[in-house]
Amino acid sequence: MLIIGTFDGVHVGHAALVDRARQMAADEGAAVIALAFDPHPITRLRPAEAPPRLTTFAQKRDLLLRAGADDVVRLDPFDGLLELEPAQFVHGLRDRFRPVGIVEGVDFRFGKGRAGDAGTLRTLGAEIGCRVEIVEPVDVMLGDATVAVASSTAARRLILAGRVSDAARVLGRPHQLRGRVVRGDRRGRTIGYPTANLDTEVLLPADGVYAARASLPDGRSLGAALSVGTKPTFTDAPTRACEAFLLDAPRASADDPRIAGLNEYDWELSLDVVGWVREQVKFHTLEALLEQMARDCRRAESMLRAAPARARRTEEVA
Repeated sequence: MLIIGTFDGVHVGHAALVDRARQMAADEGAAVIALAFDPHPITRLRPAEAPPRLTTFAQKRDLLLRAGADDVVRLDPFDGLLELEPAQFVHGLRDRFRPVGIVEGVDFRFGKGRAGDAGTLRTLGAEIGCRVEIVEPVDVMLGDATVAVASSTAARRLILAGRVSDAARVLGRPHQLRGRVVRGDRRGRTIGYPTANLDTEVLLPADGVYAARASLPDGRSLGAALSVGTKPTFTDAPTRACEAFLLDAPRASADDPRIAGLNEYDWELSLDVVGWVREQVKFHTLEALLEQMARDCRRAESMLRAAPARARRTEEVA
């Protein structure tokens, strides 16, 4: 049983595809295989218009497997796949995977020039003896009581607006920033807030301060106050940074701000962005900044304590 798409973010609409494919696969005694384009096909067609990533391929694979897929196969849009006519594309799927069924959403487009749609897929599926099922979009209730169709585009829009709680409703979980800890300007350690500076290819939320849950490479989970932005109190440079102050993190020693058990840099960090704390502000004194940072940490801790209840509600909506 096949599902095909970009699957960026693996949101609740994608999960619905996996669920339906899982049901159909059980009837046929088949496996569910997700064919995931990576990078986004637009990077091949119109590179300047390519959307920012919600997930790396590794994240995408993990999430699809957790959603119920048995395997995830990467489709490279630079391998000529986008030049195939719709019939060529479907016949290629038959030859390579011998699918008993294909499950897609109503807006699925495929083949050269996006010429194929759901109706085309049904017709071609009948030609190769493959059952095709089309799944309706999934609606999600946002925090302001408006309804949005779950999509990668909707998730990006919400994240870029700092509406990370609403993005979690679309994704079915908090937006996760994953990358490696790199050296920053090392200013935080001088003011009592040593931070882990994250280098990531995943979409950053709007500039501001957020509550996040950090996952360390040794399996530890810690709360974090996450700052995203240009650090206007210290510089006018336009470069954005993603810095996490890990709450209650054990330090190597009183004089060593490293997290106990980890190197100073070059380790993988994942941050689940749970909630928005405040917008980015320029402070005129260091004292004012430090007072606000203390309040930010308390607010982040409070939000993280409440997060499990919100997560359950998100699952119910999804």
